[in-house]
Amino acid sequence: MKQQLGISFGALALAAVLTGCGGSPGTTTTTTAPAAPASSPAVTSASPTTSSSTPVTAADLKTATSSAGSIVVDAKGMSVYFFTKDTKDSGTSACTGNCLTQWPPVTTRSDAPSAEGVTGKLGTITTPGGAKQVTLNGLPLYYFAKDKNPGDVLGQGVGGVWYLATPAGDMIKTAASGY
Repeated sequence: MKQQLGISFGALALAAVLTGCGGSPGTTTTTTAPAAPASSPAVTSASPTTSSSTPVTAADLKTATSSAGSIVVDAKGMSVYFFTKDTKDSGTSACTGNCLTQWPPVTTRSDAPSAEGVTGKLGTITTPGGAKQVTLNGLPLYYFAKDKNPGDVLGQGVGGVWYLATPAGDMIKTAASGY
């Protein structure tokens, strides 16, 4: 009986720890995209967002209209970005260490991420931490930590190396209007 209680308690403790982990900064809970200030271009999402602190699942990605044009967003409407220092089809990310604080990876639980309206080829790579990072046309995808609400595209063009993704899987290298 003691061993059974110890195992059950251990399993509960592990479940509690795992439940508190995961997710990416910038996944704010909201049902509609808030009005963006003039300095923060807005994105119009095709569907309402949902609350979650775990990696993206179901339709991992979808499209939205932004001031930069048609872009890829996650299921919650958060913009996703490419990093020009990544090498296509390398299976690794060039964003490591402190970079990941500002540019967390877009992750999934699925080996085959899904997308609504995204025509580029989806896949995954494994992060050093063991998570599955979503790729589009062989390049890893990231969030920008300063994008706090669905519709934010504050990472567009940062440092001349971070760019929004088009549904076809290309980088949008033009500035979003309002910059």
